[in-house]
Amino acid sequence: MSVNLHNEQQSAKAFSLQSKIFDELYGGNSIIQYKRERVRAVAERYIKAGSQVLELNSGTGEDAIWFAERGHRVHATDISAGMQERLTTKAAALNLQEKISTEVISFTNLQNLKEQKEYDLIFSNFAGLNCTGELDKVLNSFSSLLKPKGVALLVILPKFCLWEFLLLFKGRFKTAFRRFFSSKGVQAHIEGTYFRCWYYHPSYVIKHLQGQFNVLTVEGLCTLVPPSYIEGFAQKHPRLFSFLKSKENKWKTSWPWKHIGDYYIIALEKK
Repeated sequence: MSVNLHNEQQSAKAFSLQSKIFDELYGGNSIIQYKRERVRAVAERYIKAGSQVLELNSGTGEDAIWFAERGHRVHATDISAGMQERLTTKAAALNLQEKISTEVISFTNLQNLKEQKEYDLIFSNFAGLNCTGELDKVLNSFSSLLKPKGVALLVILPKFCLWEFLLLFKGRFKTAFRRFFSSKGVQAHIEGTYFRCWYYHPSYVIKHLQGQFNVLTVEGLCTLVPPSYIEGFAQKHPRLFSFLKSKENKWKTSWPWKHIGDYYIIALEKK
């Protein structure tokens, strides 16, 4: 068995185990809600009415539901059967079955999608694409899946995060430097299951899509606002949280801020 296939199986297992409690764990987190608002603001900027959306690593369907409620049709894919089951249940409860279709499939295997057609938007949120060491393979499949002027909107973990690096001063050296040495993947674990993840600079995405895509935007996300794993920050420091949000939104597309967040949002348009 290849290393990449084994990693996909392990990550599928991990997220399936977490699927039953995923929404309870993260649904009420103020920083996660801020992140979703930021990503959705970019989506609204570029998506056309009545679009066909291909979502990668769709999780429990929070974004698929958001798109569907706004009149778009979503083919929501994920490698985790547990996440897909949760998504299907939520879509049915909201009577959105006609707007959302699902498929358990890896984003490294998009050539075998059951819905082989051209989409208006390929969407991947919250670093699902960091769970593969074959991001080049994923990116190379985008052109054939998008209509002309179609958009790829991706949210990815970069190779440097200011907040993580500052943990150096708390003696958390492993966390502070983990993104620097990720060429062979960094070990992560969820629900006791171990898998690897990789970090990618925006230039990596741009390089693999150059010639076929134009860059629309690169925005830093959680550059000044702390990462969501710093629990309770927004509740303990509401005025500071509001101040950091305003400054982050002001500088989100400026250097160096667009490169040093916990994530970056990148949107590219097919020529």
